[in-house]
Amino acid sequence: MKRISTLILFLLLTLPLSANAADLMIAQAANFMPAMKEIIPAFKKSSGLDVQATYTSTGKLYAQIVSGAPFDLFLAADTKRPQLLLDKGIAETPFVYARGKVVLWAKDKNKISHSWRETLRKKDFKKIAIANTETAPYGTAAMSALQKAGLWKQVEPKLVFAQTIAQTFQFASTGAADAGLCAYSSMFTPTGKRGSFAVINEAPPVIQAACILKSSAHREEVKKFVDFLSSPEVTAIKKKYGYD
Repeated sequence: MKRISTLILFLLLTLPLSANAADLMIAQAANFMPAMKEIIPAFKKSSGLDVQATYTSTGKLYAQIVSGAPFDLFLAADTKRPQLLLDKGIAETPFVYARGKVVLWAKDKNKISHSWRETLRKKDFKKIAIANTETAPYGTAAMSALQKAGLWKQVEPKLVFAQTIAQTFQFASTGAADAGLCAYSSMFTPTGKRGSFAVINEAPPVIQAACILKSSAHREEVKKFVDFLSSPEVTAIKKKYGYD
């Protein structure tokens, strides 16, 4: 009885209040939120099915799934966690649904030059937002680029760590940080377009994999959504937000 009560409390704390009304529950890495907010309505129009997505860091979503959160599909920002779920027997074979990039962004139109390295070497920024380098794959990729460019030690004292890549962009766009190491997808939002950015080509591509969870009670519905992800309509949406 105690275990049942604990599970109910867990679900209330981690899932949206409207979860019971959804035909599908998706655990979605935060970077893909702008694209997903177009994909979900398009899928509903096509299928008539309601989808509810929970957006946070890949690491946090992974922990929720391992703890028994009743998601149907996990769209991560890496390949590691879906593979771990497969290895644990929790998920079906992962597949890649997007490839993302890291950028340096500031809300000041004139703050960032074409070279992100030169911009950081100027030491104009007091605070730079970065996603959690352990739980958020975009944070890990950004850290890798800074280390590769020999800038990590210079920049590290200025770093402000966000829980997700979406929060990283929020810090930079609200002034909590002077700039942010953000997802390229944020550059295509109204707020992103008002700032300046440089693509960090030295950052490894963020290969994003997804997997259907074996515990899903909506097998037919989730397979329809997976098929929809490879449709021309979704391909166009992903391209619109800078995903390969």
